[in-house]
Amino acid sequence: ALGVAQTRQVLDLVRRLAEQGLGVVLISHNMADVFEVADRIATLYLGRMVAQVPTKEVTNTQVVELITAGRSGELGLARPDAVTI
Repeated sequence: ALGVAQTRQVLDLVRRLAEQGLGVVLISHNMADVFEVADRIATLYLGRMVAQVPTKEVTNTQVVELITAGRSGELGLARPDAVTI
């Protein structure tokens, strides 16, 4: 539970490290922070990786749906009624 100033310091640090070519893993439920600094977003649902997408290709709503339901439209887990051939 970081304060506003401490959160800003962490996000600035993440951005600086990424600019230096270092990989950074940020685990957060704060979508504003994630969208501010992430190049890619990986989402888990019930401990299972359901999607890995470039940040520019998803919306906040889609990410929340992936986290809470495991899918959003065509992203994530297959629909239970989907038929695969």
